[in-house]
Amino acid sequence: MKKFTFAPEKDIDVIAVGRIAIDLNPNEIHRTLDKVNTFTKYVGGSPANIAVGLARLGKKVGFIGKVSDDAFGKYVTDYFIEKGIDVSHVTPSSDGEVLGLTFTEISSPTESQILMYREGVADLALAPADISEDYIKRAKFLLISGTALAASPSREACFLAMTYAKKHDTKIIFDIDYRSYTWKSNVEIAVYYSLAGQRSDILMGSREEFELMEMLDKGNDIPDYCLADNYLFHGNQIVIIKHGKKGSLAYSSDRKAYKVGSFSVKLLKSFGGGDAYASAFLYGILEGWQMPTSLEFATASAARVVSSHSCSDAMSTAEEIIRFIADSQEKGTVIEEIPWNQSIEGGRSCR
Repeated sequence: MKKFTFAPEKDIDVIAVGRIAIDLNPNEIHRTLDKVNTFTKYVGGSPANIAVGLARLGKKVGFIGKVSDDAFGKYVTDYFIEKGIDVSHVTPSSDGEVLGLTFTEISSPTESQILMYREGVADLALAPADISEDYIKRAKFLLISGTALAASPSREACFLAMTYAKKHDTKIIFDIDYRSYTWKSNVEIAVYYSLAGQRSDILMGSREEFELMEMLDKGNDIPDYCLADNYLFHGNQIVIIKHGKKGSLAYSSDRKAYKVGSFSVKLLKSFGGGDAYASAFLYGILEGWQMPTSLEFATASAARVVSSHSCSDAMSTAEEIIRFIADSQEKGTVIEEIPWNQSIEGGRSCR
């Protein structure tokens, strides 16, 4: 894969756009939500978690978003400032929008669920007027979360941000990050996801999210490499397709493919790992590492977060991840280069 290069005047590593929320994680685990009495509050939202992860790894991070004009909005903004994230383009909502709330459920050692409150939320009030061309041109990468495309005016703000990014050679990461809330139809999802995916330079999501983007029926037999090929053709340098417990597949524009396994940890929850994975993978790319090294680093970071109670607070330093890899008995077995036309289930042909 050809390494990403950046102009010297780009002084921000990553600017993330979209959802800042509050996670309320249960203190009583292995229970359903109706039997949980107390929760611990954390900053949440996928792009917010990724921003925190990158800042924890020592990268210079900015954020473009809307928060509620109340104590919760102050809480998340102060948290960002504490972590060293630039909040000059995080602004309070003006029409009474609230911060999104996510109640999580850790119902068993292997099962977790998420309940989101997404009506009238501040992050979806982000408007084109909130997008600064001068700010975006300073960044090496712009991170767009698919949740921000679910409604207007946030949707238009994101596409304007991508337009500015293309104009100033700021690379675009599109993290599909599907949540069912606020979308009106599967056709709407496919239209806006595919438009974003065709504009990005790094595309990542689950197999189910790619199927939504391509309007594929469940049980279809389209191989992963065919889905990846489509978006590599449109200019992406890297496409990552996740398969949950089965691992993931990563494809690069130089026709290299990698099967990504997992490190063995005691699982506490099944959410948050994808955000840790994304932040650590982008750290590796920014450091100029080769794909296998970046993927291993990302997988280790994800393993640490899914074994922790929080998401944002559990993001690791580079030293912690490196030590985790060195201490793991699975070292050297997580990443495997595979033939281009091999999928999680084996080799198949494109239709």
